Amino acid sequence: MDIVLIYGGNSGEHEISILSCTAVARNMSREHDVHLIAITKDGRWYAQNDSQLSEIRANQDSKLFISEDEDKRVSVIPGGGHDKAFCVNGEYIPCDCVFPVLHGTYGEDGTIQGLLEMAGLPYVGCGVLSSAVTMDKVTTKILWEHAGLPVVPYRCLTRRDVNDSKKYDELVKEAITSLGFPLFVKPCSAGSSDGASKANNERELSASLMEAFSWDNKVLIEKAINAREVECSVTGNSVTSSDNYPPSVLNGYGPGEIVPTHTFYDYDAKYNDPDGAKLEIPALLSEDQLTFIKRTAKAAYAAVDASGLSRVDFFIDRDNGKIYLNEINTIPGFTSISMFPKMCEHDGLSFSLLLNLLFEEAQLQFEAKSRLVTSRC
Repeated sequence: MDIVLIYGGNSGEHEISILSCTAVARNMSREHDVHLIAITKDGRWYAQNDSQLSEIRANQDSKLFISEDEDKRVSVIPGGGHDKAFCVNGEYIPCDCVFPVLHGTYGEDGTIQGLLEMAGLPYVGCGVLSSAVTMDKVTTKILWEHAGLPVVPYRCLTRRDVNDSKKYDELVKEAITSLGFPLFVKPCSAGSSDGASKANNERELSASLMEAFSWDNKVLIEKAINAREVECSVTGNSVTSSDNYPPSVLNGYGPGEIVPTHTFYDYDAKYNDPDGAKLEIPALLSEDQLTFIKRTAKAAYAAVDASGLSRVDFFIDRDNGKIYLNEINTIPGFTSISMFPKMCEHDGLSFSLLLNLLFEEAQLQFEAKSRLVTSRC
């Protein structure tokens, strides 16, 4: 099978994408022919030399990088399909499946998913709608609330609110009154905790809101839970199914618990500090709690029409034991310390088998969609 891995991207998670794709490429079965496409921080696409793949497989300390050779600029051709979707200097990259190992903006927000749909290619992960929906934390909460799932109490502010100072002050005051300090402030559509911070008073809240609005035009204010952080990996397809095709079944792996050594599980703890958190798999919970989290993770996955894979994150209130959904990541981290592959591996699904399952699921999803009627003629 010809697999195209895409990494980098125009987002705040560019570097993490490179690390994730390095781990994916290193752990792929040798039965696949791998082709690398890298996206620069300003959005230019380049095909990469096969020597990079050989190097990261031979040297565990090496990682992918982006070579900007103008003779290897990539064009994406709508309707090109598996043999003519990616064009490089007049030649085509064969492709049976794409894995966009891209986090955040332009990676898991529905934009590249739409491009791959137009190109006529199977791809790993959620479709356009679920990718776009889950990138927005407030929209995700609304859908989960509608499905009767537990979410952390919150308020949302927009750039429009900021421009009306009287309304803005009223909304901030209402959030403080209804939620109480401390509060977490997050950009609605950023990932890896970019722009997120904790506010213990009005002065800190003002600074946190300014920081969050520098990342996004919508900002989430949440009640700060004295929380344990638990995650669950989910694979499968919540929309289409096949009785004879195992990847279609929704499966939950883990759950695992993150025990951060930082104030909260921020960007630095996730990716820069090797001692930023301790990972417990399975989470140190009762069997009933583990079952509830796994069941709720699959329900949350289905509520947003997810497919392929996602990591569903939870908070458990230390004070009263209540369990809340936090967020869902449709292209979760795949680095050497990332929870998604670790939880799958703990439950018997090795990294390479996990990748094979994701490629099979992508093709199944593509074939199911291809059978739909698109014209009356």
